[in-house]
Amino acid sequence: MTSVVALYEALTTAPDDRSRARVIAEAFEGLEARYPHLPDLATQAHVRETELRLQKEIEQVRAELKADIEQVRADLRATELRLQKEIEQVRADLKADIEHVRADLTLKIEQLRGDVARSKIDLLKWLVPLMLAQVAAIAALVKLL
Repeated sequence: MTSVVALYEALTTAPDDRSRARVIAEAFEGLEARYPHLPDLATQAHVRETELRLQKEIEQVRAELKADIEQVRADLRATELRLQKEIEQVRADLKADIEHVRADLTLKIEQLRGDVARSKIDLLKWLVPLMLAQVAAIAALVKLL
């Protein structure tokens, strides 16, 4: 059966129901032979059902992603708070270290000032008598001449 008209003629000329059923069966057989992929075709209902299923899965994935994003945000906030505490601790430690270094430097500067003052006094102890000795030596030389 290659055309619908031929099928119609075969059905109308068939003498009884049994021959009509055979003509219909042969028509279906020819249709299946001509279109072997016909059982695999999706209907609108199949497509709609698949679309609804996919939409449901998409919503589930969105919900999971939202939950994951909220978890990451919470972790990020916790990490940020922890880092802020650590930064404050480092700042406090640095302040303490800076004050300690300042105190040490102030002490060393004062020690150096004391050492310079003592050196100055020691130099003066030697310079004044030497200057007086020079003046006396020059005066003695002037008298001799």
